[in-house]
Amino acid sequence: MDLLRSLPLGLYLEQPQTWLHKIDPRVKFAWLMSFLTSYVLANNNWRVLLVVVLIIATLIARIPRRVWQQQMGWLLMLSFFVLAIAAISPDGLGVDYQSRLPVNEQILTQQAFSNNLVQEPAVEKKEYSYVLFHKGPVKVTRYSLSLAVRLSTLIFTVIYSTNLYLLTTAPEEITSGIESLMQPLRRFKLPVTEIALTLTLSLRFIPLVLEEVQNLFRSVMTRAINWKKLGLKGAFKVWMTVAERLLENLLLRADQMANAMMVRGFTSPNEHRVQWHDLRLKGRDWLAIATLILFWGIRLAIGTQV
Repeated sequence: MDLLRSLPLGLYLEQPQTWLHKIDPRVKFAWLMSFLTSYVLANNNWRVLLVVVLIIATLIARIPRRVWQQQMGWLLMLSFFVLAIAAISPDGLGVDYQSRLPVNEQILTQQAFSNNLVQEPAVEKKEYSYVLFHKGPVKVTRYSLSLAVRLSTLIFTVIYSTNLYLLTTAPEEITSGIESLMQPLRRFKLPVTEIALTLTLSLRFIPLVLEEVQNLFRSVMTRAINWKKLGLKGAFKVWMTVAERLLENLLLRADQMANAMMVRGFTSPNEHRVQWHDLRLKGRDWLAIATLILFWGIRLAIGTQV
């Protein structure tokens, strides 16, 4: 099992350099926040459109198929299962179905007689059914289907938009972009540089965590443990030992990283200033900003939930 290849979540794709790599990190961060916030109070058509836009952006960017195929495949499969399970689940609404016909049959006869005397113009009636599908124990209602679409699209949008941002933006660029956006907070004496540095170290730590998990799983698999003989209690003890070893290894890696920074003379961000990235808005960035304004215009025009 190779987690770094089969599930490269949060990893940066260095090569090849796509047009998404060349966009300013601040602009891409604004796009990411737009995907995560435009979902609020949006109708289902807009939520489905966000999923389609993410898939099209991945294909247009010409990101290698080996990179996004398994990630997108697993997310689409997970979203489909959530859609199916939520659609057939009870919607939780206590809807009482009442007959539209009067209880007294005499009233119905008198009404039919009066309708024969006075002919009213024919009005086209639209059929409405709250229950969309009902066969045996399977029942799909309008509310359950709407809830299923909301849940499935939310899972895909949140996870894949974040992963696409991390995939096409280097950790140093993310740090410099967020530090640039947080500059107004310096007036309130907030440690902006320290926060940005902590974010960079956290992003750099993600591959180390995946590597440690992968190595521990391989060490367990190579020992050919007979899980049936161990039983539930024995298996629980083994995995607790693995979890303890994982935590110990991660703390050791963190200590090594801190020692490496101290050896290089990094005592504080003010004394050891690091120029992460040269931020300059270019033509493609202004085009992305204009597209973002159009994105929000469409969202406010047709994407609001009624």
